[in-house]
Order: sequence, then structure tokens, then C-alpha cells
Amino acid sequence: MGQAVLLIVDDEAGVRESLRLIFGKDFRICEATGCEEAIGKVKEEKPEVILLDILMPGADGLETLKRMKDVHPDGQVIMLTALNTARTAFAARETGAFDYVIKPFDVNELRLRVDRALEKTRLSREVARLQQDLGRRFGIQNIVGKSKSILEIFRIVSVVASKKSTVLITGESGTGKELIARAIHFNSDRANKPFVVVNCAALPDALIESELFGYERGAFTNAYQRKMGHFDSAHGGTLFLDEIGELGVGTQAKLLRAIETESFMRLGGTEESKVDVRIIAASNRELEKLVKDGGFRPDLFYRLNVVSLHLPPLRERQEDVPLLVEHFLRIKACENSCKPKNLSAEVIDYLLSYSWPGNVRELENLIERLTILVSQDVVGVENLPEAIRQRDAVASVRERVLNGSLSLSDAVDEFERELIVKALEKAGHNQTRAASLLGTSRRILRYRMEKLNIIERSHAAG
Repeated sequence: MGQAVLLIVDDEAGVRESLRLIFGKDFRICEATGCEEAIGKVKEEKPEVILLDILMPGADGLETLKRMKDVHPDGQVIMLTALNTARTAFAARETGAFDYVIKPFDVNELRLRVDRALEKTRLSREVARLQQDLGRRFGIQNIVGKSKSILEIFRIVSVVASKKSTVLITGESGTGKELIARAIHFNSDRANKPFVVVNCAALPDALIESELFGYERGAFTNAYQRKMGHFDSAHGGTLFLDEIGELGVGTQAKLLRAIETESFMRLGGTEESKVDVRIIAASNRELEKLVKDGGFRPDLFYRLNVVSLHLPPLRERQEDVPLLVEHFLRIKACENSCKPKNLSAEVIDYLLSYSWPGNVRELENLIERLTILVSQDVVGVENLPEAIRQRDAVASVRERVLNGSLSLSDAVDEFERELIVKALEKAGHNQTRAASLLGTSRRILRYRMEKLNIIERSHAAG
């Protein structure tokens, strides 16, 4: 990080010289004697801290302050004022100044205030950088896929991000509902405001209302002070209500009113609080069925379902698996500071034929596991979990039959061969025990092994 810039704005040369001597070792100093020169320096230098005299010829410090904050809101301004204008300087704090110091100033006190101002500027810039990183991490470019369903999701997210419309995202667990919600938020004009996540399924009915809306002091036992709720926290930004189908009917009614009136009342409160929040809701349950069964208010459902997005399970968009694998291999290698792994062609075949009950989350976790635990550069089938290897043998046969590359009779033989081999392995290659596992006799097992050309160890005849 380069040396921080301190801008001194004062029409008195002696004051500027004194401040240059105090801060010259710690800052790169630039100076201005009036408003227009100061605004030019702010645009050019983007100083972290500005020392601004409140009384100058022409435009005074208050007017200069307002113009500075318009062109460089991150710069922290400390007003320099004579004793008899302290009240005016205090008013300046209310309109954007970080602090004020009364002339003649104490050097140690001034250093302390400049240090605090510098820290605030750096913190603001770090927050902005993290917000940019979040935008990149959760931007639409991180919704990976080329399937027709994913391309349609790209289109809808691009359209609705700039709107305030409520969005309802549905899909099985692990399909990426929160990722889509974040992509909508970080591609909207609310990107620099809070994105607040509430997992409705993780909160008991007794707490959900106070968590959403907050409470006033004395609202209930142990409510010793006011507590802000998630609606307060999300003001100006987005409130993501995950698993909204788990909300109780009573809370649903209060949520509906908050959405429709853009206001809410804290528990124990007597006054409405206005709020500017965009609602994005998600559920892995069929809300329409819940509505029919009486478990979800129809008016809330229709209010949430302004724009609907359904995320298909991964098994229905297998063509996206290779792209997701490549994406996660790169991400997990970066997160774990290691070289990206390569997957053998056989491993890719297994992953393509697997049904992925845990959806994209399961695939991501698998790639992270392989990245961390596999020592060699190329991941082989032996590195895959047993569940994937077993399930994929069956799934692969099914897919080959359905796409016409394998006849039904050959598929039956292949499936039977797989069962016999697994039974022999489980029985320690003892044919009598293997036959028992399969519910048949050793004679029939031997016959099937010869027919299917399964060569077994001679010492394991049983």
C-alpha cells in the first residue's frame, strides 16, 4: 500500500506550513488555498484525509465540504475552526465531516484524530473491495452451465436483477437457490447494501417473529433492551428468506403485511417502522401443494410468486456436469492453495452417469474432497467414494440401454456380472458364502460364472 495522501486546505500559509511539518513524514502532503483549488486536488489525488479550514475567502469550508463529499465520499474531512465558530463546525459533522478541531490545536490530539480518520478511510475502501469480491464471487458468471434450463435462468436473473420485484426460487436442496438470490442482489443497484439471509427452517416458531421484526425493551421476559430484526438489518438491500415454506401461518400473515405496506412493528412496539427491502424467497417444498393443504397462505404465495425461478436437479442437466467439475476444480485448488487436479476420462464417465441426489452441493463437496485428499495429479476411479462407484455401475448400464448403445440382454448379463463380482469380494472370494449372499446355490453360481466368463481364484472354491 502506497503512502496515504493528506490534503491541507487553508488560506493561511503559516497554518499549512505547520501542518506540513507535523504530518510530512507520515503522509504525502498536498495543499490548496481555496475551494476551487481544493476540489481539483480532491479529484486528482483522492486523498485519504482532508484538513479543511472552515473560514476562507470566497466559498467557505461548509460549501467546500459538500462539494468534496460529492466527488470523493470516501475521503474523511476534519474541519479546522476558530473557537467562536465551534457550533458551526459541529453542524458540519452532521453534514459529512468526520471531525473538527479548534484552533490553536493540540498536536497530539490532532494526530490522534487524523489517525482515526485514516483508519476509517482504509476500512471503507476495504469494505468496498470486499463488496466487489462478493459481487464477482456471487455474480451471474458463477452460475455455471450451458443446458437450456440454466440459460433460461441466466436470462431471467439478468432481467429481474435491476427491478424491485419479489422473486420466488424453488428447487431441491443443493441446487443453488441462495447462489441465484445472491446473483440477483449483486447485479442490482442494491449491491452495496446488505444481503441478509434468514433460514426459516432453523428458527423455532417462538423466535421467528422477533428475529424478523425485532423487539422493544420490555416486550417479554429478558428483553432488557431494543433488538433490531432482520428487516432492520436489510434496509436498503435484500432480505433472502430461505425455506419459507417452514413459516407458521401466524408469522406468514405479519410477513405479508410487512411486504405490502413496506413497514413493520417490533414486538412490544406501538409505532410502525418504514423499511426499504427487496424480498427474495426460496423453498424446496411445493408451495402450491402447501397452499391447497392449508399450510401456506394463498395471498402470501401470490405476493411472493411475482417472478418465479425453478432450479432443476443436477440429474436433469447432466450436460452441465463437466463445466461444474472444471469450475469447482479451479475454485477448490485456489481455496486450498494447491495445483488443480485432473480427472481421468473414466472418472468423468462415472460422474456423468451418477444421479447426484445432493445436487450441485454434493458435486462441489466431492471435488473439494478429491482436491484435498488425492495426492497424485490425476484422480482415478479408485479415488471416488464407494457409493458413487456402486451406483454408477447400474446407472451407466441404464443410460447405455436407453441410448441404444447396449442391448437389453447384454445389460442383464453386465448387471448380473457386477452383482456376482461384488458378492465374491464381500464373501472374501468364498463361492459358497457368495452363493448364500445371492440367495442361490454354489452349483448355479458356478454355472453363471462360467457363462459370464468370470474367472475366480481357484483356492477360493469354498
